[in-house]
Parts: sequence; C-alpha cells; structure tokens
Amino acid sequence: MELKIYGIKNCDTMKKTFDFLKENGIEYIFIDYKKQAPDAQLLVRFASEVGFEALVNKKGTTFRKLTDEEKSQLETETDALALLSTKSSMIKRPIIEFPNGDLILGFEPEAILKKI
Repeated sequence: MELKIYGIKNCDTMKKTFDFLKENGIEYIFIDYKKQAPDAQLLVRFASEVGFEALVNKKGTTFRKLTDEEKSQLETETDALALLSTKSSMIKRPIIEFPNGDLILGFEPEAILKKI
C-alpha cells in the first residue's frame, strides 16, 4: 500500500501539502473527494482511528452554511458520517494515510516526515 492523500484538489491546504510532498520526493496516490466521494466504510475506518469529531472541518464555508438541523446531525457518529459522505467538502483536509494505516489530519510537515 502506498501513501494516500484524501482531499479536494483546489483547496489551499491541499496545494501546500502537494508542494511539500513534491519538494521532499514523497510519492503518493491522491483521492479527490469531488471525483470519488468517500463511502461510509472509509469514513467509519477514519473515525475509528481519530474520532468522528476530528473529521469535521468547522472552519470552512460548507460547515458555516449548514442549517441548525444539519449541525445537530454532527452530534452522533452515524449521522455525522452520513452527512460527511454527502458533504465531503466538510471533511478536514488533507487526510494522509500511511502504508501502515496511520493517519494524519491536516497539513503537518514534521509529522509527515517522521512517519515516512
């Protein structure tokens, strides 16, 4: 299994991540949520590693545009993961999955280098 990067191509944080990986000669597979929406099984696996709350990007536009009813869905794991699968722009980015299954959420250059 190779290093996998999950996210959205046009995100500024993703661009920083791609630049960092390229500068450090790190090969990866990119999974774009806009082209390949995350399925429930993937989100459940991520949530089991980091907790479902950590997957939610509360700083982005998608979160801010949620209705109160949609925000209430983020209180339980099942409902939150269902919402994230339909509103993948709200998933924290990037999610970096290492060959051993470890995950890093967000752009953390030092942590990436330690895991490689």
